[in-house]
Amino acid sequence: MAFSIAELFTKYNPDKFDLYEHHLNNQMVRVLKTIGYDRHYKSAVGQYLYDQDGSEYLDLLSGFGVFALGRNHPTVVNALKETLSLDLPNLVQLDVSVLSGLLARELLKTTPENIDKMFFCNSGTEAVEAAIKFARFTTKREKIVFCEHGYHGLTMGALSLNGEEIFREGFGPLLPGCSPVPFNDLVALERALSNKDVAAFIVEPIQGKGVNLPDDSYLPEVERLCKKYGTLLVADEVQTGLGRTGKFWAIDHWGIKPDMICMAKALSGGFVPVGAVAMTQKIMDTVYNRMDRAVVHGSTFAKNNLAMAAGLATLHVLEEEKLIENSAVIGTDIITALNAMSSKYEFLKEARGKGMMIAIEFQSPKSLKLKAAWAMLEAANKGLFCQMVTIPLFKDHRILTQVAGHGMNVVKLLPPLMLNQKDRDHIINSFDKVIAETHQIPGSIWDLGKNLASHALKGKSK
Repeated sequence: MAFSIAELFTKYNPDKFDLYEHHLNNQMVRVLKTIGYDRHYKSAVGQYLYDQDGSEYLDLLSGFGVFALGRNHPTVVNALKETLSLDLPNLVQLDVSVLSGLLARELLKTTPENIDKMFFCNSGTEAVEAAIKFARFTTKREKIVFCEHGYHGLTMGALSLNGEEIFREGFGPLLPGCSPVPFNDLVALERALSNKDVAAFIVEPIQGKGVNLPDDSYLPEVERLCKKYGTLLVADEVQTGLGRTGKFWAIDHWGIKPDMICMAKALSGGFVPVGAVAMTQKIMDTVYNRMDRAVVHGSTFAKNNLAMAAGLATLHVLEEEKLIENSAVIGTDIITALNAMSSKYEFLKEARGKGMMIAIEFQSPKSLKLKAAWAMLEAANKGLFCQMVTIPLFKDHRILTQVAGHGMNVVKLLPPLMLNQKDRDHIINSFDKVIAETHQIPGSIWDLGKNLASHALKGKSK
């Protein structure tokens, strides 16, 4: 009998939650069932998901930013099919790959002029691990400074630079010599760097957890301080890069020149994991400084032909379909329209972001009835109000979104970059309706809120 993935998918898709519960993380299944996200998706095209009943969902999560081109983009699909059909030599290891050379060349065309070299790996967290090692070896220093509320991955080195305690709790002791400073605080950063013993400062140009934007002067001053104290500046563009913010790199908004740029997510086209670190010639030549050190750091599956082909196809689509320009225009429209609602909704604080990296933040209202309802949710679990927004968006309007981080009253949009005018209008109208419903007490949406609070309190008591 021939082996068929299509047959396996059709046969077992109805059982996927049982399979996951028995053989993987059963808590994930519990979460999905509790909030009503337990759908059986059958197909996906572009910015849309389709369930077994043919219902269409607008995906504003995009696999945590992986599907910047949308799902199953035909150009990337065809590139992968063609690569598989060629019987190419792959991962020979004692050889070099033409596709990796081409992808490196194309990526370096997009980086600041001081960046000359590429290192490929498999994910964002691997890129961060490489940056830690390269910074330490290049500077002969141990310390790494990162930002509070920053996120750089979950492997042990990257976790040591994670500014969210919920991810770090119970996994210590972590990598020594790593310390946080507040984001957007130049005084604290200079204090941390002033002893001239810090190898690198790693920073997301826009923080993913909460979509926190820097002051316009922050990153240029960060670059100046790093140069002053001999610290390498590492820009973590794993989430913000490749057009997400309306520029190819988020650092382009401020015109800075870091020593290293970490990238991944969107570079994969959504198919084959690929990450990378772009760096200066000096860093590359320092780490790989002799022939016997040619393999001193690497990754077995890095530079595989499928990953490199996916990356090349992704860069082609971004340029050919002008997705970066679309990200800037449609993203700005969404932010502007959502901010226009703040005057009529007490719960809505602001919308912020750049391009299609968008946060909608909620706040405690002034009127007594609404304030009491808000306090009830906050007492049960900080940030629970956002679930009262994201769940109706999903159930009633078929829009998939996410809460921006643990304990935050922020909903985050990280959609594919090809959103159109119809999608824009659907997003704005749906948020308008859901936020309006949160202001109606009593109401069905507050019945949901009470149910969420009850689950949260039961969880705390265990």
